[in-house]
Amino acid sequence: MITGAKILITGVRGSVGLPLALDLAAENEVWGIARFAEAPPPEDVEAVPWSRASLEAAGITTRAIDLGAGDFDDLPDDFTYVLHLAWQRGPLAELEDVLRTNVEGAGLLLQHCRKARAALVMSGMGIYSGQNDPWHAYSETDPVGRGATAYAATSPASKLGVEAVARFCARAFDLPTVITRLNTFMGTPDSFPGRHIAAVLAGETMFAPHDPNPHTPIHIDDMKDQLEALLDAAATPALITNWCGDETVTAQDWVQRASELSGREGRLEVRAPAPGSPLGTRADPNRRQSITGPCRTVFDDEYRRLFATVSAHARAVGTNG
Repeated sequence: MITGAKILITGVRGSVGLPLALDLAAENEVWGIARFAEAPPPEDVEAVPWSRASLEAAGITTRAIDLGAGDFDDLPDDFTYVLHLAWQRGPLAELEDVLRTNVEGAGLLLQHCRKARAALVMSGMGIYSGQNDPWHAYSETDPVGRGATAYAATSPASKLGVEAVARFCARAFDLPTVITRLNTFMGTPDSFPGRHIAAVLAGETMFAPHDPNPHTPIHIDDMKDQLEALLDAAATPALITNWCGDETVTAQDWVQRASELSGREGRLEVRAPAPGSPLGTRADPNRRQSITGPCRTVFDDEYRRLFATVSAHARAVGTNG
């Protein structure tokens, strides 16, 4: 458990950044930066967990910063740890702006925070070149750079860029760095399985690139547990590891589970992926396990808890029949 540290988290409003920031703020001095460009409705400012007011109320010091601008005059440079989780997505038409933020911005940030004890730089499975076998378990030594994703066409180029910059900064600034390739995030309503549960409850059709479509999801509670070990493993040159769970589950499996729990038919249709896209995102957890040990959560147990949470919310807002 990390205590007494001064920690910077970029992308603090994100689905991963927010729960990590709230958890770390209990025992550390946490700073969170984002653009904070979208304000919540005035009447809900305290109730929206990612609003600046809510973050500040939770003990997190916030700053509105555009990473691509490289203006860090309002940000200290004496952080113990840097968690660089911010990520801008966009179509190919916005590639220049995306590279400015995701790649140049990462380098400028790490340069500013080069006195840190360690930095964690988040990458993702989009770094890998897609394989024809949906059950292929992507390992850290697999080919990268030829993938594609319909979710964000600029992701492969950005992920290559941010990893290259992070590797450079680790060596140039003698900054111990760990690059984590995030698999499917699990455990909150806005996670991928959570959105699928909501879709089943609402009677909406979902899409997958293949049947089966395997994932190796990592639960947010495991991410909290594993963070300290990953930062301790940060090195120069940078260490690269998948950040995934220990279990492989298909999207078809968890949609079927939501159908069984709800009594509603889940519809998951196959939509042909973009050329080069992977048919599945199964990851090899061996390197991560050697650093953190096994995960503590069990997918089936946590999925049932997640279903209960999403279902309760759906009933409250009237989208559960």
